[in-house]
Amino acid sequence: MLPNMLNQPYWWDAAGLPDARIALSPATLSEKVDTLIVGAGYSGLSAALTLARAGREVTVIDSEMIGHGCSSRNGGQIGPSFHKLGLAGLTSAFGAAKATEILRESMVSLTYLKTLIKDESIDCDLQPDVGRFKGVNHVKQYDETARNNADLAKAVGFQFEMVSKAQQSEYIGSDFYHGGAHYPKDGSLQPAKYVLGLARKAVEAGAKIYAPARATGVRRDGDRFTVRIAGRKLSARQVLIATNGYSGPELPFFHRRIMPLRSAIIATEQLPTELVNSAFPTGGCIVDSSRLVPYYRPSPDGTRVIFGGRAFDLSDRPKKYAPDLHRLMVRTFPQLKDVAVSHAWSGTVAYSFDHAPHLGVHDGLHYVMGYCGSGVGRATYFGHKAALQMLGQAAGKTALDGLKFPTRPLYSGTPWFLPVVLRWHNFSDRMGR
Repeated sequence: MLPNMLNQPYWWDAAGLPDARIALSPATLSEKVDTLIVGAGYSGLSAALTLARAGREVTVIDSEMIGHGCSSRNGGQIGPSFHKLGLAGLTSAFGAAKATEILRESMVSLTYLKTLIKDESIDCDLQPDVGRFKGVNHVKQYDETARNNADLAKAVGFQFEMVSKAQQSEYIGSDFYHGGAHYPKDGSLQPAKYVLGLARKAVEAGAKIYAPARATGVRRDGDRFTVRIAGRKLSARQVLIATNGYSGPELPFFHRRIMPLRSAIIATEQLPTELVNSAFPTGGCIVDSSRLVPYYRPSPDGTRVIFGGRAFDLSDRPKKYAPDLHRLMVRTFPQLKDVAVSHAWSGTVAYSFDHAPHLGVHDGLHYVMGYCGSGVGRATYFGHKAALQMLGQAAGKTALDGLKFPTRPLYSGTPWFLPVVLRWHNFSDRMGR
């Protein structure tokens, strides 16, 4: 490890965060606004762009800064976001017809993301079809992965190619896996550049963003809403909650329905491009079939390895997760054993109890959240859809409409059980279960 390893996202360096000079001072916030969005991540900014272009007066607030949560901290891998649960899992939860609708809309969300970035000329190092390889950790998982992918292909036209162990060197410079699957339409981008590009487009359309401005309470007040911000009261006609994995106790309904699961990432020091290319022959992304979901890719300039996975801790402790991730990286790529780490960071992704995103209205409050670790495309697309619903437009209809947003008895919003569950998953992965 490097002694001066930075505890902040590598992505921030090129994006100019945290000093992006876009957000306004909360001291200038009006006491009465029309449409208020709580959360300046992908969901909130996508909704703000749609609403502002429809002529709405839009105010966006964030407790820290634009994209401070996972919108500037994620691994930058993009796909249709259903490799984990699959058709069988969704069918068990929602029935065959609804499962197919949700899967089809996940495909649409990826197309929407790529099209938006292209049409808006957002500079975020987009590689729309660089592909993603899913490595299979155990021999018995290969046939299961093939069956699941075939089901998805039949249901919604999902594109994939099974890759034998003998062929995998075309996609990964490692013999760690027992083959896997290649998803040619998956891609990558620079997440911090993307969230700032989305923010700039929203501001150009007329939205105003204020940060840091933490909402410490939201309550209904007749046909309007009163929002407390740093001791002040703000009145809004319409409110969208887009806080995802950062939905705190000040928003109790959402706090009890979201499990904030910590995902951690390291970036290596700058490396010779030949060394990076030896690990990533196609320059594409890679994900692991294990329950801890290691995911990794080259940096956009091809000079670093970005390696992430689930963290066992509920808090941000880079001195604990950085060595773990470095060990996993070297296990997969022995050629990186002498490589040092320059950046280590983490963020909380929002898991729902039914493993599906959710948008809708609760007590008059619109909301959109719960992307279960695959939020770049989903958040952008469903933020747009939530905005259309706020405008009362039929085009806002989604496959998620009407889904119950479940919680669990005695769950207070703090997932104290997750470290134990993740360690059990780690043990099960090692045992091949």
